[in-house]
Amino acid sequence: MSVGRAYAFPPEKWEARKKLRKLSWLSIGSLLLAAVVIGLTVGQSQAMKTAWLSDILTAVPPLALLISLRYELREPSERFPEGYARAISVAFLVTACVLTMIGLYLLYDSTMKLVHREHPPIGTIVLFGHQLWLGWVMIAALTFSAAIGFTLGKLKTPVAKQLHSKALQAEADMNRAEWLSEGAAIVGIVLVAFGLWWGDAAAAAFISIEIVRDGWKNIRQVIGDMMDESPTKLGERKLEPLPYRLRAEVRQLPWVKDAAVRLREHGHTVTGEVFVVPRRDGLSAEQLLQETERTAERLQRADWRLHGLMVVPVRALEETSPPRVAQREESRDAAD
Repeated sequence: MSVGRAYAFPPEKWEARKKLRKLSWLSIGSLLLAAVVIGLTVGQSQAMKTAWLSDILTAVPPLALLISLRYELREPSERFPEGYARAISVAFLVTACVLTMIGLYLLYDSTMKLVHREHPPIGTIVLFGHQLWLGWVMIAALTFSAAIGFTLGKLKTPVAKQLHSKALQAEADMNRAEWLSEGAAIVGIVLVAFGLWWGDAAAAAFISIEIVRDGWKNIRQVIGDMMDESPTKLGERKLEPLPYRLRAEVRQLPWVKDAAVRLREHGHTVTGEVFVVPRRDGLSAEQLLQETERTAERLQRADWRLHGLMVVPVRALEETSPPRVAQREESRDAAD
């Protein structure tokens, strides 16, 4: 029984964990570089200002992930007997709230500019002795930033699948959405060039909505984690079939009459309990203890994320049938 021990990543997952750390540093560096490039060309454009803040905010989640990785594998303590696996959830709750609040502020700011019909001046600059419309420079900076976001999203997705990391998957989704935000900003600048003053603020409002959407999605995900939600599929709200797989495996054991499984996600780990009703065949207390220990060790090999799984003998189960929705999911996954 792995009770009171820190979670240890399997050897085959350590390489993916190293990639996660490298990608987090790469994200912070490249996104801040993109923010600097955009910041040099912001001018009076609301869309550019919002895109600039978007790049800075998108660098916050990988920073939070790096900090939480330092705590995740620490040994349990007297104050935290369950360990520090939820450090990732705590970090993302903070960053998700920040994203949402700043996104709402930017949405309000851009909406007020539309209401007050503020016309953004996009002037010219002198570059290498030639006068150049600043809009072209803005578009080039936005294209550079969009390319960074798209590339980071592509790099993070396979690593997120390897580690079943919802935090990294959320980052990848945010990075891939960057090209939409930058593309909206480019459209806004082009509209201003054609005399449509509202294009700039409208593009800023669109980017703000994307920031709020990302923040709310992360908040909903983290709240589910902290409320001990049953494990869900990566990037989806559908429940995983893992609890039903474990229950089916336990029910096949000769000493078990019936069983029920209760699992929850803690960051990269999955913990929980397996309640078993022993067959009344004269098992002694020592034999029952040995069977439960062997069953716990066997079940934890079913999925590398399982940690601290407890097998608890009980006299009877209140309810052994999963909801119909869960049964349909289990049957569909078995068929696939």
